[in-house]
This record gives sequence, structure tokens and C-alpha cells, in this order.
Amino acid sequence: MARNKLAVGLDIGSSGVKLVQLRERKGGYALQAYGAAPLPPETVVEGALMNSSAIVAAIRGLVAEQKVRVREVAIGVRGHSVIIKKISVPRQTQEELDESIQFEAEQHIPFDIREVNVDAQILTPEGDAAGQMDVLLVAAKKEMINDYTAVCAEAGLTATVVDVDAFAVQNAYEANYESSPADTVVLVNVGAAVTNLNVLSRGATSFTRDVTMGGNAFTDEIQKQLNVSYAEAEALKVGGREGETDAVVPQEVERIIQGVAEQLAGEIQRSLDFYATTAADGRVGRIFLSGGTARIPALFKVIEARAAVPVEILNPFKAIEVDDRRFDPAVILAAAPGAAVAVGLALRRAGDK
Repeated sequence: MARNKLAVGLDIGSSGVKLVQLRERKGGYALQAYGAAPLPPETVVEGALMNSSAIVAAIRGLVAEQKVRVREVAIGVRGHSVIIKKISVPRQTQEELDESIQFEAEQHIPFDIREVNVDAQILTPEGDAAGQMDVLLVAAKKEMINDYTAVCAEAGLTATVVDVDAFAVQNAYEANYESSPADTVVLVNVGAAVTNLNVLSRGATSFTRDVTMGGNAFTDEIQKQLNVSYAEAEALKVGGREGETDAVVPQEVERIIQGVAEQLAGEIQRSLDFYATTAADGRVGRIFLSGGTARIPALFKVIEARAAVPVEILNPFKAIEVDDRRFDPAVILAAAPGAAVAVGLALRRAGDK
């Protein structure tokens, strides 16, 4: 594969696998392929792959269904096995940092340095008056990366890029939205099991946090309180939200959803409060919400009320050309919030750092 060719974005999440392929066109990108396949419950638990064969089958099915010929994919990781930290080091070049980062990482991460892949990105190359510069340190457990790349290999694909979900959402945001460097924007991606927060200040990540709660919490609570099956709970969670139906969601379901939304919004707000105490200017201008759960209106409303800033649903296809002769616009619009990670991955190229 040529160095400048885009990889296929493959988002292996807790509830399903999503595939996005983009092609470059003059002045931007066009959608080449989009597909999603559900995974059985407990297939991915806290980022660990518990049922590899189900994932391989889902990937193979999507590749065949979408007639994808490119074999190089970009994948994302998240959860406890990934550490993202902003650290301060003496001013140096990227080459010098690449040489010293193992030592720096040992001071800041709770894992054995031999068990992780480490990467670092300079945030403030100009440094400060004391000659220190900010660096974003990312460490991911090799064992987890190997598990994810192995399922790709078994499905006949090569993972040429391993990204972090929070940064993939950032890629999707930057490709679709214009924001002034002065804006502080929070990207909140609500996955099935994990919610990623990424605060962008002056165009760069200044704070990230993973909250181990996501869309599954709504399903679990509906299942538990109403004594229904997992499938029924999933349907009730998004019941009457699909546009084609005006089915009234029972008040009981509304109450449960509201309660879980309050809980998740509380976790998000605590993270933002913590950011506000650590940042020189902790004021947030706007929050963008992504992930399949972003389609639950109660969550959107509660986050907006708590944070007291505008909340917008992230549309990763906003600036991407979607041919309505090949794709059903209603399907793409409904899928958009949950496709943010996959789109961000599909913007990556083989050989990218």
C-alpha cells in the first residue's frame, strides 16, 4: 500500500464493529464504504477481547458486504490499558524526545515499561520561560494491541495504524468543523462501555479522561428494572427515536433513562470540574457529543443543563461527500454520532505515527 493511501477505519467497540472507508477528492473526502455489525454481549469487556471468533466473523462479514479491497486498516484502543498524560519536560526536538521518552514514561505510567508501547507528541515546541515544554504522553499495553491486531490478521487485514479512540474522534472533528484556536472545545464520545473526554485548548489536547460508563449502563438498568431481555432493553433505550415511528416511550423507561443520564452527566461534569481547576483558563466554549448513545435526548439535555454551555451532536460526515445514490441519507444520518471513531480512523494513513 502506498504511503499516502488512506487506511480503512475499523472501530472494534464493545457493542459492535464499524467500518468506514473514505477516498480523497479535491478539497476533501468522499464516503466509499460504511457498515456496522453488532457483537454479542460480553464480547469485549473493559477493552479485553473475550470472544475473538465473533469479532473476526463480524469484520469478515463487513469487508465482504462492503466489497472492500484495501487490506490495510486503522484501529482504535481505549480503556484501562491506555494511559494518556500531559507532562512537562525540558525543551528538545522531537528526535531527542523519541530517544528519551522511555525514561520519561517510566516516571509517569503505572505499567512496566517493557509491557507498553509508548508515543509522545510535543504540544508547546516553543517552551516556557523556564525552558520546559508540554508533551502528550500515550502508553498502551502491548498485549491489548496484539489482541486487536490479531483479530484483524485473522480476518485477512493488516492493522497499519493503532490510534486511541479519543484522538480518532478529534480527527473526525477537525476534518468536519472549523474552530478558532481561542476556543476550548470538549469532545465527549459515549461508547457502549467507556466514555472518552478530550478537551481541546488552542487546537491541541490539554486534558483527557476515560469514564468507565457508557451506553450499556442504560440498557442494563432498563433490563434490571423492567425485567426484560437484553434485546428488548436495547430497543426500549432508543424506542420511538428512529424518525419512522412515533411510538410513545413508556414513562417508566423515560424515568430510568433520565436517572442513568444524570449519573453519566455527573461523571462528565466531575471530569470537567477537575480540568477547570488544573487549567490556566478552564472555561469551556462548546461540547460535542458522539457515540451511539448521543442519540438519547435525555443525555444531551442533562449534559447541557449541568455544563451550562452549548452541546452539539458531532456529525463526522458533515464535510464528507456522501453520494445519496449509493448510501441512504437517513441511514447515514442515524449512524453519524456512532461513526465518529471509525471516520477518524479512516482519515489515517499507513505509516502514520
